[in-house]
Amino acid sequence: MGLLDTAVTSPWFYLALFVVAALDGFFPVVPSESMVITGGVYAASGQPELWLVVVLAAVGAFTGDHVSYLIGRGSRGRVARGLRPGSRRAAAFAWAERQMAERGGLILVVARYVPGGRTAVTLTMGAVGFRPRSFSIFAAVAAVSWAVYGGLLGYVGGVAFEDDPLKGVAVGIGLALSVTAVVEGARFLRRRRGAGAAREGAEAGKVTDRVGALSER
Repeated sequence: MGLLDTAVTSPWFYLALFVVAALDGFFPVVPSESMVITGGVYAASGQPELWLVVVLAAVGAFTGDHVSYLIGRGSRGRVARGLRPGSRRAAAFAWAERQMAERGGLILVVARYVPGGRTAVTLTMGAVGFRPRSFSIFAAVAAVSWAVYGGLLGYVGGVAFEDDPLKGVAVGIGLALSVTAVVEGARFLRRRRGAGAAREGAEAGKVTDRVGALSER
C-alpha cells in the first residue's frame, strides 16, 4: 500500500502514465486503462491532479495510435499476410475490416472499449491507407473520450472510498470491466442476429429455388 501511494503521488507518475498509454497503442498487453483509473482514484485525495492524468493519458494514447497507424501504413499487406488463420489476431483484424467498411473512422472510437480492438483497428487503418488527417481527428476523439472515461471512473471510486484507495481502484476497474462486458455482449448478440438473418436468407433462397424448379416442370 505504501509503495503504491508513493508511486502514484510521485511527479514521475505523469511521465509513466504517458509512456504506458502510448505503448498500449501498439503493445496492447500494457494495462494503461488500469493506470488511468488508479490515477483518478488518487486524484480524489488531491494528488495527482485529475486534469493532468486525463491530459497525459489522452496525449499518450493519441501518440500510441499514430505509431500503430504508421506501422500498418508502412507494412501495407504484410500485416494481414503474417496472420495465422483462426488465431485471435486474425479474428481481430477481420472484425476491424468489417467495422471499418460499416462505420468508417468512427470505429476507432468504439474500438477503445473492445479488448484488443484498438490495435487491430489502428493497424488496419494504416494498412488500407485511411487518410491521415481523418485518422488524427478520430484518434483525438477516441483518446480524449477514453482518458476522461478512465479518469472519472477512478475519481468516482476514490470519492466513494477516500480512506481506502485500493478499494477505490477495485471499484473503478470493476466498473470498466462491466462496461467492456456490456460491449462484448452487444457484439455477441449482434453477431447472432446477423448469423440468424443470413441463415433465414439462405433458407428463403432455397425455397425460392425449389418453387422455381417446380414451376418449370
